[in-house]
Parts: sequence; C-alpha cells; structure tokens
Amino acid sequence: MTSSVILTAIDGPVATITLNRPDRLNAMNLPMWEALGDTLEAMTEKSKAAEGPHCLILRGAGGKAFAAGADIGEFDTVRATPAQAKDYDRIMRRTLTLVRDCPMPVIAAIEGACVGGGLELACLCDLRISNESGRFGVPINRIGVVMAYPEIQAILRLIGPANTLSVLLEAKVVPAVEALRMGLVNRVVPDNAFEDHLADTAKNIAKGAPGVNAWHKSFVRRLLDPTPITNTDLNECYDFLNTEDYREGISAFTEKRKPVFTGK
Repeated sequence: MTSSVILTAIDGPVATITLNRPDRLNAMNLPMWEALGDTLEAMTEKSKAAEGPHCLILRGAGGKAFAAGADIGEFDTVRATPAQAKDYDRIMRRTLTLVRDCPMPVIAAIEGACVGGGLELACLCDLRISNESGRFGVPINRIGVVMAYPEIQAILRLIGPANTLSVLLEAKVVPAVEALRMGLVNRVVPDNAFEDHLADTAKNIAKGAPGVNAWHKSFVRRLLDPTPITNTDLNECYDFLNTEDYREGISAFTEKRKPVFTGK
C-alpha cells in the first residue's frame, strides 16, 4: 500500500496514512489523489479482519503542512480545459468519497497549512485535530479558480453558509483558533502536546466496537439528508443485537474486564 507519495503504517488498532510531499508542503497532485484512493481501499479491506486497524489517522509529512492545497503546476497541464478538469475531479472525488465512507473513524491530524484541496480532504474526515500552528483557508479566488458544488458542500456542512462564504469570498488563511471558532476543527492542541493527544485520541476511538463506530458514522450522514427517516432506516438501528461484538461487550461489562472486539 505504500508509494513514494503516500506512506502507511499500522500500530495495533491504529493505522496512519501520510501525505508525503513535504518539499511541496504536501500539495495534492494527481498521482497523490490516485495513490491515496488506492491506499484507502486497501486499508479498508485490512480493517475488516479481526486483527485489523479500527481507527485511521490521515496526516501530512514534515510537520509544516497537512496539505497546502492543489499543485499549481498541474493547472496548465492536466487541468487546463473543462474536459481535463472533469477527469481530474472524478479521480479526486473518488478519493474524497473513500475518506467519507471509510468504515473506520478517520482523524485529520493537522499541523501547519491546511488549505484549498487540503481543507476539502480534512473536512471529509470524521474528526479534525489541529496543533496551534494550523492555518486554514481557501484562497482560490486569488488565482481565478472555482470550487465546485461537492467540495463546497463538505465545508458547508461543517460551518454553515455564512462562514463558508467568508472562507471563499474573503480568501483569508486563518489561524487554528479561528478555525475552531468557525467549527472547521474539533479542537486545537499545543504544538508540544500534539503527538501525545493524537495518539491518545486514536487509541480511545479504537477501543470501541468497529461496527458500532461504522454505524454511527453512517447514521450521522443519513441524518444530514433532509428526506424523512424510513422504517428501513430505523430497523438498521437494531442490527447490532445480532453481532458478536454486542455479546462480547455485554459479557465484558458484566465480568468487569476490557472487551475484545473483532468487528463481527
């Protein structure tokens, strides 16, 4: 699963995917989008095994940026025409959808710049934890580029229309504390405490039953859909009663021991 631009590691129940172009502040180009999508598919398959990872961290290499937007060098090559841009976006959106639909909880670990396409990527993760050096924005109107509906929606669902228009129209790159105020991130952690906090958060999430975490992710997405909840939707809320993890959780609680969840 490891390529030169995407690195992976698994430490017990926690997997990490690292965007690896630190010399370009992890600016996203087409090979990165493709490799990230392939890596997410492979990691999702690994998560289905009983001993597989139960939480995923997505981060940037080098400590200076999560991802500093799109690689501008591609704008006059592989994104120069509407047809090219549509082909590019199909590849990018495949990856963004895989992030959103990953059954594991996905944490965006944000250090430094999280801008443009990097912010789009982070917004589709389940949690966004930033260090105090985090910087956020979408200054693409400064280069005459439009953000399309799907990518705007990812930001809009987090921070609402007023803040989304502020991000897009004012084109400011704001500090982490301002991103927290808007709701772009879940919390901001001092730089020197970031790694420990990130590790503790991921391990704590991974203690939960994997199927329950996947259901809760799915239920929250469903509730963002304005169509009424159906009986089929409601019936899914009781499927957990047929899982081995439910029986293990109840037994462990009764026996006053830690549960051993397998995702079954």
